[in-house]
Amino acid sequence: MSSNNITVIANGGVKKSHIATAVAHVWFDNSITQRLQVNSINVTSIEAKLMAICLGLIPTMEKENTHDIVIITDSIAVARKIFKSKVDPLQNMFIPVTSAVDSFFRKDSRNKIQFWFFPNKAKWPKHQLVDNQAKANDCIPVFPSKESHLFSKRKECNNILHEWQEFFADNPKKRQCFLNFEDKEQKVIKPTYAKGGSWLLFIGFTNSLCACFTCMTTSHAPIGEYRQRFFLHLPTNYMCSEAEVQTQEHIIMEYNLYDPST
Repeated sequence: MSSNNITVIANGGVKKSHIATAVAHVWFDNSITQRLQVNSINVTSIEAKLMAICLGLIPTMEKENTHDIVIITDSIAVARKIFKSKVDPLQNMFIPVTSAVDSFFRKDSRNKIQFWFFPNKAKWPKHQLVDNQAKANDCIPVFPSKESHLFSKRKECNNILHEWQEFFADNPKKRQCFLNFEDKEQKVIKPTYAKGGSWLLFIGFTNSLCACFTCMTTSHAPIGEYRQRFFLHLPTNYMCSEAEVQTQEHIIMEYNLYDPST
């Protein structure tokens, strides 16, 4: 049986317990010839996916008469890191696989490696086997593991974000002036810097809309609540007799003359 064409399906992930599982299935002639798995702790999902690729790629390249290898992964960005020469926090993980890839290409001019992208949401059965194995495994590594550089950065970042959110929630000035927003489950949305933030993501790039939204959120607008703080000589129920003080919540939720479509 010839082994000139081999496919490796790789995937890795990290659970909330910080246990990472990297899985690689080696396919030949429409059947699995190897099921490879490794567990680690205190690493990021990026490192877990890279571990999975290396787990399947390195032993496959060492097989005799192997010339064509296809790596199927849901993260081409991680795969590209293997071939980048610039300094990277993952560089220690690159060295073994980069050396093995170099030897594989030098051994025979026919040798080649292809990387194919396949997203988890596509629900391809062969990829699902790898994904399910990675998610189902609860094995805890026997040997202790230090925190990786990326894991330490992420933990520090999460700690800072948590401290920021707690300070934001407990700030007395915020409770007086800031309009809370709730998600579909009626939970107060916490501030974040990721993916455009918690609120600015929905505003777009219109400066005027952003300015109006900020004024509304911070109650820094010509309404009764604002006048009560800064312009005591002006009426606080201006244009509205339904509330003693014209507040943000009243205008948005109760004001009869307010048209949300405008």
